[in-house]
Amino acid sequence: MPELSHIDPRSAALLVMDYQVDTLTRFMTAAQSADAIACVPRLIATARDAGMMVIHVVVAFRPGHPEVSPRNPLFSALKAIGMAVAGSEGAAIHPAAAVRKGEPIVVKHRISPFVGTDLETLLRANGIDTLVLAGVHTSGVVLSTVRHAGDLDYRLVVVRDCCADPDAEVHAMLLDVVIAKQAAVVTTAELAGALPGSLHERTRAIQGGTMPGGRRVQPRDRRPP
Repeated sequence: MPELSHIDPRSAALLVMDYQVDTLTRFMTAAQSADAIACVPRLIATARDAGMMVIHVVVAFRPGHPEVSPRNPLFSALKAIGMAVAGSEGAAIHPAAAVRKGEPIVVKHRISPFVGTDLETLLRANGIDTLVLAGVHTSGVVLSTVRHAGDLDYRLVVVRDCCADPDAEVHAMLLDVVIAKQAAVVTTAELAGALPGSLHERTRAIQGGTMPGGRRVQPRDRRPP
């Protein structure tokens, strides 16, 4: 199973996937989605502070759902109830995962964010080889992205506490057994500890007489981080 080691934020991207109003509120109980909603602002802030690219992924369709094939039972069900229409309130990104100006939004019409989108172009253009994944649902976009990105040879990290699923048992099994074979499954705190500039790294550097990047600590620097 992959283990988490140092992450270079210059070659890593955080994918915040399907953190949309309907995805979080219509298929899960409030208790099921509450932890993920509470977690994601900290995760996004951690990535931004480290200088990591943040990409938001959403599923949305034109009015009338012309992108949906009748052979696709999952999205045909959404079409039947008029759900996930671009610009609708339910398809909007949840305020907890609000987009900052300049952060790309990838709009997809299938479960995988790689199918029919420019995601891979964005990643290649920015020299990304490591993906940090957070999303709902675990059995949907998270699993699909791990499988697809794994086949594309990306290094994968899945943030456990920022993923959620309507089925708690499936959620746990996927993270602990299936996804763990291809990705390092970590908490938000563990991810922060693997990034330069983390509290743990700054404390260790100060105690050792250097700051991240190799700068020697001056007397005025010797204060709690």
